[in-house]
Amino acid sequence: MPETSDKIRFAFQPLINLHTGGVVAMEMLARPAHRDVRSLLRRAAAAGGLEKLDVTLAVAAARCSAEHETLLPLHLNLTAETVVAEGETLAPLHQALSGTGRLPSQTVLEITPSDTAVQPELLLAGLNRLRSLGYRIALDGVGAGNYSFLVIAEARPDLIKLDREIVEGLPRDSGSVAILEALQHLATRIGTQVVAEGVERSEQLATLRQYGVGIAQGNLLGPASRRPVTYLPIAGIAEFRTPVSAAPTRGLPEARISDFMHPALTLPISTTGDAVRAVLSDRPAISGVVLVDDDSKPRYTLDRNRFLLAVSGAYGHALYGRREAAQLGDEPRVLESCSSARAALELVCSSVAHRRYDDIVVLDSDGRCAGAVCVGDVIHGVAQRNVERAAALHPLTRLPGSDMAAQLVERRVGDGDTFAVSWLDVDDFGAVNDHSGFAAGDDLIRELARALTDAVKAIPSAAVAHIGGHDFVVICDPEDIVPIGSAVLEEPWEVNGREVTLSLASLICLPGTVAGHRDVSQMLAQLHRRTKSITATSWVSGHAGTQQVDVILGQSATELRTG
Repeated sequence: MPETSDKIRFAFQPLINLHTGGVVAMEMLARPAHRDVRSLLRRAAAAGGLEKLDVTLAVAAARCSAEHETLLPLHLNLTAETVVAEGETLAPLHQALSGTGRLPSQTVLEITPSDTAVQPELLLAGLNRLRSLGYRIALDGVGAGNYSFLVIAEARPDLIKLDREIVEGLPRDSGSVAILEALQHLATRIGTQVVAEGVERSEQLATLRQYGVGIAQGNLLGPASRRPVTYLPIAGIAEFRTPVSAAPTRGLPEARISDFMHPALTLPISTTGDAVRAVLSDRPAISGVVLVDDDSKPRYTLDRNRFLLAVSGAYGHALYGRREAAQLGDEPRVLESCSSARAALELVCSSVAHRRYDDIVVLDSDGRCAGAVCVGDVIHGVAQRNVERAAALHPLTRLPGSDMAAQLVERRVGDGDTFAVSWLDVDDFGAVNDHSGFAAGDDLIRELARALTDAVKAIPSAAVAHIGGHDFVVICDPEDIVPIGSAVLEEPWEVNGREVTLSLASLICLPGTVAGHRDVSQMLAQLHRRTKSITATSWVSGHAGTQQVDVILGQSATELRTG
């Protein structure tokens, strides 16, 4: 073996929840005395001993973590080659974790991509074997490794770790931003989370937050250390906040409860009152305990304050000290990990008064305890999100702006949808201000905004954005643009008795005809110029990728001269 495990030290690097600033897990990083881990693994692979060294390192990391007690989930690294290996290759790791008392459900196995091609079906089978044992799975190095989107979608890992090379390019490299956006969208669709690694600069973190990444690690947040940490004074989390693009009332996903999740303190259902009191006394930051059965499914919860009051009161120790703590437990308040933050608030509102601020237990797809959520974190997060939304709304119409329109278009393109984007504006708006004043012009813009909002109320596919001045954008399904356009254009518009005309340009986008928001805006600008060649209220429509243009309403100046 190139280097034995006793010559390799290990460091703990925290993973940080960017919504709450809390430490949610620890990754064990190998620190060889000579070279780096990847070089060691490559030398071992050349000598035919890759899987043996890989498992040896993981076993050593697990034992090192046991020397420093931590209740946080533990991240251990394995290569894809080791995962597909048959036989008892991983048996030493299973035994080592069992010997330290750590459950598979408290362990995340980070699978690093192979330097050589690994057959997808073998990798998926290996991941399924690990998952059947209770381990959580993270795919590491995504974006720079050789994981295809098909493999990621079928594997449905618990976490997708964005490679540090991609993070390094943020926010200036457009390719890195595109990869981030695509992975974040994929993660949302398959019900997993993106974790960014290698965060070194504040502008990187600001971009990650803007695109909805909720967990990150790196020297900016917390460098690797010889001992695990449970709290970091990350004052910078608040400083790194940047204006987040407004989310529309429909079309973009709302915050999920998993965004605010932290590791739950779980104890067996048979735990005594004395044992629970000892745990809470040693950990003043813990707000509650989840009592689980042999399958890690929550059966009772113990609120810190109520439990300590009960066992510390008169005869409390005599009554509960040596008995099962479950006697003082409550039925757990639970939500599935895919639930929205709004569902958490509804659960809080429906709770009895004395349990209103108890932690909420988050369940995985098998009904096991995946973590817990502090009600205060959800309230603060939702309030912050609403503040950010309000800040991004247009001050005149209170409609979302151009950022929202761009996000919706990118999402539609990413989904492979057929959709329509329409641009509505007022002809010769300067004349309105010149003749009737700015206040009258503002009133006209507000009336247009109300008309568009009323037109899309009953259309689930539609969203309206005010992209500036007297310009609006509507994004919807193609069949819905006709009733929306007709509702606005067929009404007469005037300001102080002067007729006002409107121009509407609609672009129909089929899958594969546009690459993103930039393509759509350029094609729509060409159609918009066509509408301006028409002397009255006008509406033209076109299809992306073709020269076809249909004049739905109005006649162009050329047609009028020849008519």
